[in-house]
Amino acid sequence: MENNWKDYFSFTRKERTGIYVLLALIAICITLPQFFKTATFSEEVRVEVMQLQKAPPEQAFTQKERRPAYNNVYYAPKKEEEPVKATLFPFDPNTLDATGWKKLGINERTTHTIQHYLSRGGQFRNAADLQKMYSLRKEDFDRLMPYIRIATPPRLYPPPKPPVKYVKAPPAIIDINQADTAAFIALPGIGSKLASRIVNFREKLGGFYSVQQVGETFGLPDSTFQLIQPRLQCSAVVLQKLNINTADANTLKQHPYIRWNIANAIVQYRQQHGLFHSREELQQIVLITPELYQKLAAYIIVE
Repeated sequence: MENNWKDYFSFTRKERTGIYVLLALIAICITLPQFFKTATFSEEVRVEVMQLQKAPPEQAFTQKERRPAYNNVYYAPKKEEEPVKATLFPFDPNTLDATGWKKLGINERTTHTIQHYLSRGGQFRNAADLQKMYSLRKEDFDRLMPYIRIATPPRLYPPPKPPVKYVKAPPAIIDINQADTAAFIALPGIGSKLASRIVNFREKLGGFYSVQQVGETFGLPDSTFQLIQPRLQCSAVVLQKLNINTADANTLKQHPYIRWNIANAIVQYRQQHGLFHSREELQQIVLITPELYQKLAAYIIVE
């Protein structure tokens, strides 16, 4: 029996720890409300407040009296703003001073807001900008709207210059009888190889007498020639000429317009009919067509 009784009052270590924590929480819950008691008014304060509530408004306070409030904080009586007599007149909100705003019937708070906005670099560019002042009442803006006169602000920067029209310089014109390979390379679509061919073709001909002859250069595309043709000119030059009465077949066939069979035909005609009396006699040779004669005539002499 005695052992059973002890069993009821014997606890393990964890059970004892739980009992201690529980007792501590109970003690905290009992003592904690003592620290949060609501502040009460003293009887003297209660009587004074009741007297103030019963007194008429004009006798409740004087200039030196202060109204007590809760927690011994005192508040000054709220002063009502006196109505301002407005005098309307034309004005510029960017230049009007505080006195002018007061004459217009604008309160000090709104006037200060406007003056602060202007002092920070703000500017009213039109009448509607004044309405953006958050402290300005709509009825005040509607009243002032017909009298707002905003002068054109001075230009801070010089007026923009009209766009400059750049006239493209005309392309350089080259003389096909005087130009070297570098001049031809400067033309669009002409590389070093084509430039060398044009110069070699000119030397073998004995000079150009027409711009169209450049287009006969071997390997020069017609599209490229049409592109560069406006930039070519042919100056008068003394062409190197062939004397068909003295030149042999090897000399004649060196000319780009005279193939070997035509060179042989010229020599044989000369051997059969004697010396040429005029270059027109070349037209008697069957192989020389009228087109070929027109191209070749400038390089032929008869002596």
